[in-house]
Amino acid sequence: MPFRSFTLAEVADYLHLKPAAVEDLARRGEIPCLRQGKHLSFSCADIEEWASRRLLGLSDERLADFHHRSTTQYHDLSPNVAIIPRLAKPEWIHPGMTCRSKPSVIRQMADYAEETDLLCYHEELLESLVEREKLCSTALAGGMAMLHPRVHEPYMFEDSFVVLGKTIAPLPFGSPDRSTTDIFFLICCQDDRIHLHVLARLCMMCHHTGLLTLLRDTDDPREMYARLVEAEEQLIKQL
Repeated sequence: MPFRSFTLAEVADYLHLKPAAVEDLARRGEIPCLRQGKHLSFSCADIEEWASRRLLGLSDERLADFHHRSTTQYHDLSPNVAIIPRLAKPEWIHPGMTCRSKPSVIRQMADYAEETDLLCYHEELLESLVEREKLCSTALAGGMAMLHPRVHEPYMFEDSFVVLGKTIAPLPFGSPDRSTTDIFFLICCQDDRIHLHVLARLCMMCHHTGLLTLLRDTDDPREMYARLVEAEEQLIKQL
């Protein structure tokens, strides 16, 4: 890869941008490239380094706004619209986790996120999850935790998604009531607006329906998914 070059179409696909957006970045000198007449070429090594340094969305406010507009997927966040079926899948639900410590849970959930094929930067997500837990535990009363990265950047994910894990045995995760935790949601969203909506929705589902008990009653991912969907439908009717 270090000696290969990207075409305009290839670099657009690699960065999850439209070709016209990459051309705009090149015209402004905000992405490394070589101009060969009317054509642009991009060193794979240069593009990989540029992206890994988080210049995509983080170099300045203009680039952040531009990238946000070009990559964030639209989701209807109306109160009466179900969002869980759009962000979760049965294959992203993992009962029977054998983790015995908080660090091992975080690592495992980050690995599960990578299996969705929507995560662009595994190590960056893992680091951000750890940093978020240092600020304050995401564990809540009732034996659940709402893991999420410290910051929400559109470049990190191809779309927003939710992963669910359940450990075989509850473990200490920093709950405010000092109870143990066995249900773990990982919320990966492209921006703060989506994140806050999903976080609030999941918390209300857990606190105002029998979701947690239902999730603990089965180890079948498809049944757990169905109970997630049913709990959201029940909550929407209450709103």
